[in-house]
Amino acid sequence: MPSTEPEGHGPVRYGPPFPVDGLPVPPGLAAVLAGAGRADGEPVGGGPALLTAAAGYWERRGTPVDPAGVVAGPGAPALLVALTAALGGDVLVPRPCAAWWAPYARLLGRRVFHVATPAECGGVPDPYALLETVRRLRAEGGDPRLLVLSVADDPTATVAPPEVLHEAVEAAAAEGLHLISDETWRDTVHAPQDTVPVGPAEMLPERVTVVTDLAGALLPAGWPAAVARLPATVAGDDLHARVLDVLTALDARVAAPVAAAAAHALTEPAEVTDRVAATARLHALLARAVHTAVTGAGALALPPRAGRHLYVDLEPLREALSPRGVGDAQDLEDFLSARLRMPAPGGHRFGDDLAALRVRLTTGPLLGDTDARRTECLTSSAPLELPHVHRALTRLAAVFDDLRDDARRGEPSR
Repeated sequence: MPSTEPEGHGPVRYGPPFPVDGLPVPPGLAAVLAGAGRADGEPVGGGPALLTAAAGYWERRGTPVDPAGVVAGPGAPALLVALTAALGGDVLVPRPCAAWWAPYARLLGRRVFHVATPAECGGVPDPYALLETVRRLRAEGGDPRLLVLSVADDPTATVAPPEVLHEAVEAAAAEGLHLISDETWRDTVHAPQDTVPVGPAEMLPERVTVVTDLAGALLPAGWPAAVARLPATVAGDDLHARVLDVLTALDARVAAPVAAAAAHALTEPAEVTDRVAATARLHALLARAVHTAVTGAGALALPPRAGRHLYVDLEPLREALSPRGVGDAQDLEDFLSARLRMPAPGGHRFGDDLAALRVRLTTGPLLGDTDARRTECLTSSAPLELPHVHRALTRLAAVFDDLRDDARRGEPSR
């Protein structure tokens, strides 16, 4: 029987789009992809050039790894499927979390349990809530084995302070959990001179697998490639072998031209690092402008510290939203997506409470609708003053200001 669910609704097929940077591909990177004329495919798990480049990438960040401890796949979702299948057991994730984490675990028949996050950030569980959840699950016959977290987070755009992360890692270690650290957004920190992300692998290397989707900072989202580094232990070697078995069964390999581009990007030549830094600065400006607009209207949002998005709580504006037919996160998604003319996925897409009025907003759509306009944003000394960006931000602010004004009057606008 065909689905009666409205178009655009649904837990997986109509999930939120990846927060792309909205910018044209750097010419040097495009040239590498175009010049990769290999007819043979990339090996499952990645070829030597890609794995060596990934090892060098992590070594420059102070966490050396042997290329034999690295595995590559066609995007982080494929690696998470393989890791979850290999590790087994129930899966724990923060609430909210990246929209794609839970569906892949459920696809494998794994139970997924959300754990509350601390007040100051998302991406990592509150340690006390984590301990309580794990112990309750075991008392009820559950088998929690895996915690997925992110220091630089989607959807909240926060960066977990080291002390908060350390407490969560200690709690996970005490309960014998394996951690998967999704570090897709680590290279998109808005103020790298002030915010240096510290990952769980630097605290508990023997129990942490790091996954980085290169679409976060290094490659376009349409060129799927991700790398993972596994613990340098006997158990890590065994996990590596089982992950390769799963990837082989799925024939989940990086396309050869994309692998060439990924290896090039991971070596971080000047063109790549300059683009990464410029993109982070641009989206930091946009995110701060959006944050100012939504909080100025009375909504709540933690200051964005990384990525190309922010997470907004419109509960203070519920009185103004209710007469407009907005009673939950799905209603809010429909309402804001139509009025902002860009995707505004509700918090329920990220494992949050459907009744809560929360959305993730992204900054990519504010850059314009042509490559020329987007490139102009990247090269401008004052991108927020460009006419098309100014119009987009003005439209966004007007939507939220109308809600603020209605809330103050206690009645909907006509």
